[in-house]
Amino acid sequence: MSHFDDKVIVNRNSAAPRISIVTPSYNQGEFLERTILSVLNQNYPNLEYIIIDGGSTDGSVDIIRRYEKYLAYWISENDEGQSDAINKGFSQATGQICAYLNSDDIYLPGIFCAVAEFFEKNPGVSLVYGNKLIIDGDDNVISERRVTRYTCLSKIGFAYGGFGVYQPASFWTKTIFDLSGGVNPSLRFCMDNDLFYRFLEYGAEFRFIRRYFSGFRVHQRSKTSTLSEVAKAETSFIIQEHNLKHNSLIGKCIRFFVRAHRILLFVIQGDIDYLFFRAFEDKLKWVP
Repeated sequence: MSHFDDKVIVNRNSAAPRISIVTPSYNQGEFLERTILSVLNQNYPNLEYIIIDGGSTDGSVDIIRRYEKYLAYWISENDEGQSDAINKGFSQATGQICAYLNSDDIYLPGIFCAVAEFFEKNPGVSLVYGNKLIIDGDDNVISERRVTRYTCLSKIGFAYGGFGVYQPASFWTKTIFDLSGGVNPSLRFCMDNDLFYRFLEYGAEFRFIRRYFSGFRVHQRSKTSTLSEVAKAETSFIIQEHNLKHNSLIGKCIRFFVRAHRILLFVIQGDIDYLFFRAFEDKLKWVP
């Protein structure tokens, strides 16, 4: 449902940090309008919204045209896939703060203002991240994924496993994105993990905001459901590309220590309930 103020979206207020959101889209017309509205309904006063469609044939273009007056840029043409579309979108972006939202996911209310305020108060931070909900095709919450604050061990956790952040619940600076070279166009599934590794290699400072940022949709046609083998292959590629020692004995020991540290952080921040439910989630079958 639309509940944004036309004037706020169209008449950008340069006093607020500009946020550039890119949505790569291809034949997700069933969900696309909900994605678009989750961005516009933020009522953020300096939004630059960009949609890159890969030549959809399912009515997606008609949906995009319905909202084109609120878009900074959009195009529908054949491309080389999601990573290519993301890079194409960010080549048009001018905001200090960036993120991409896939065309079947949604942002939760009030996130843009919270992120912008955090970046303004913490100018040395390159990426902020939060928690996410997992939703089904009808927007019902079927599970959740919480994370912990970023510590000195978290970077080690990225390298050896045991720590990570979720792309739909992450925002970063245009500076670090450009410095890192953008998204690897050869990757179809794990481009976000690869991008975050490179952020860290360029000295990015990550910070955690303890709230839910987004709804990550799981459905029969989502990549999570259909590209498991691609994910495994690309994870192996990233491990080799970044010289990550996941399978060494020292790597396994470090991973165990990092995971234990993360459990302690969950306890400290009051997420014991989450640890309990995650331990039994497979048995409860919350996520298809």
